[in-house]
Amino acid sequence: MIDIHFLTLAWTALVFFLHLAVVARAILRPNRQPASRIAWVVVILAVPVIGILAYLLLGETNIGRARVERTRNADAEIPDVTKTPGWGAPQLRAEIPPLYEHLFQVGKSVNGFDPVGGNHAALMEDSNTAIEALVADIDAAEQTVHVLFYIWLADNNGLKVAEALKRAAARGVTCRAMADGLGSRLFIGSDHWRDLKDSGVENIVVLPVGNPLVRALTGRIDLRNHRKIAVIDNRITYCGSQNCADPEFRVKAKYAPWVDVMMRFEGPVVRQNQRLFASDWVTNGGEDLSDLLLERMPPVKSGFPAQVIGTGPTIRYSAMPEVFENLIYAARESLFITTPYYVPDESMQAAICASARRGVETTIIFPARNDSFIVGAASRSYYRDLLGAGVRIFEYDGGLLHAKTLTFDGDVTLIGSANMDRRSFELNYENNILLHDRELTASLRERQEKFLADSHPVTLEAVDAWSLGIRFRNNAIAMLGPVL
Repeated sequence: MIDIHFLTLAWTALVFFLHLAVVARAILRPNRQPASRIAWVVVILAVPVIGILAYLLLGETNIGRARVERTRNADAEIPDVTKTPGWGAPQLRAEIPPLYEHLFQVGKSVNGFDPVGGNHAALMEDSNTAIEALVADIDAAEQTVHVLFYIWLADNNGLKVAEALKRAAARGVTCRAMADGLGSRLFIGSDHWRDLKDSGVENIVVLPVGNPLVRALTGRIDLRNHRKIAVIDNRITYCGSQNCADPEFRVKAKYAPWVDVMMRFEGPVVRQNQRLFASDWVTNGGEDLSDLLLERMPPVKSGFPAQVIGTGPTIRYSAMPEVFENLIYAARESLFITTPYYVPDESMQAAICASARRGVETTIIFPARNDSFIVGAASRSYYRDLLGAGVRIFEYDGGLLHAKTLTFDGDVTLIGSANMDRRSFELNYENNILLHDRELTASLRERQEKFLADSHPVTLEAVDAWSLGIRFRNNAIAMLGPVL
C-alpha cells in the first residue's frame, strides 16, 4: 500500500522544485528589467501553481518560434528600399540639422530605414475627414491598395472603407487587406470580411487567435499587431492613431468620441511604409511583394525629411522606448505629448521628469476617462512625481483622447500607433513616422493646443488630496505594470 504521507511529501517537493525552476527561468530571462524580474518572482512564489501558469502564459515575450522564423525569412527576402531604382536622386537626400541627426540614427537602428527627403504631408482635420480622404484615395487608385488595421469595425466608417476596397477590386486594382485577429475579431467573423474576399480583395487575418488553449502553447495570445497602415499606388500613405472605425466607437461607446490624429503622406517615405506592410503580408502567408518595392521612384520634389519606425516583439528589444527617450532628451525649449495609455518604465519616467527639471516646458495630456480602468489607475500613480518635477499634466474632457503624438521645439514630430506603455514597448507591433519640418510640426502643435483647450489641469494639490484608498489602489495596480 502506498504511503499517503510519502505521496504528499513527493508532491510538495515536486511543486517546490518546479517553483524554483520557473523562478530561475524568470531571473535568467534576457532583456528584462530588474523590476520586472522581481515582480514575476513575487507572483510565482506568492500564488502557488497559478503563479507558474501565469508566468508560462504571460511572463515572456514569446510570439512563437515559427513566426519569428517567418519574419526573419521575410525580411531577408524582401528587398531593401535603397535597391529601388531612382532611390539615389539628390532630392531624396535628407537635410537634417546636426542637432537632430542622432535621433534619426536611432530610428535607422530599428528597421534600417534612413531618413529620406522629398516628403509632403497633411494633417487630417478629424477621424471622419481622415476616412473620407482614405476612401477618396482608394476610389482614385489605379494599381494597388494596401490596408492594415488593429481594429476594424462594421460601422459607418469601417464599411465605407470596405466598400471602397470592393469598388477598387471590381475595376482591376489589386487590393490587399490585413486585420488583427483579436482587435478586429467581430469584423473578421462577419459577412463583411467574407464579402471582401468574394469581391476580389485579398485578405489575411494577422495573428489569429484560433483555439486559445492551443494558441497559448505556441505563443502569447496578447501579442498583437497594433499597426494602422494604408498605402495607395505606392505614392500615398497614412499614419497615426486611428483604427478603421467611427469616432463613436460603439464597442466602447460610453468613452466616445475616440479622438485621433492622422496624417496623409506623399513622397519617398511611402515606400518605407510599403516595405513595413510587405513584411507583415509575407510573414502572415501572403505572396512576395518585391516587385512593388522595386518599382522605379517617380520624380520627387523638394520636401521635408521623414523616416518610418516599425517596432514589435520580433524587432530589437526596447526599440520603441529608446526612440521616445532620445526625443525627450533632445528637447531644449518645449515638449508636448499626448498619449492615452501611460505605464512607463523607470527610464521613461525619469526622462520626462528630467525634461521639465532642465527648464523645458513639458506638457502631457491624458484622457480624463480611460477605457482601461487598470491603465488609467496605473497612469495616475505617476502623476505626483511628474508634477513635482514641473511637468504640466492635463486630462482631456472631450472624449477618449486616443492620439499618440510627440512634438518638441517646433521642429520635430513623432506620430503613429505607439503608446507610452509596456505593451507598445515590448508586446505589440507598432508603426510610427518621425519627421523634421517646422510647418507640419506647427500644424500638429496647433492641434495639441486644441486638445489642451478641452482639458482640465491636474495640480499637485489635487493629487495630494486623493484619499488613501485611491493612492493605494493606483500604486498597487502600477506595481503590476512589469507583470501586465
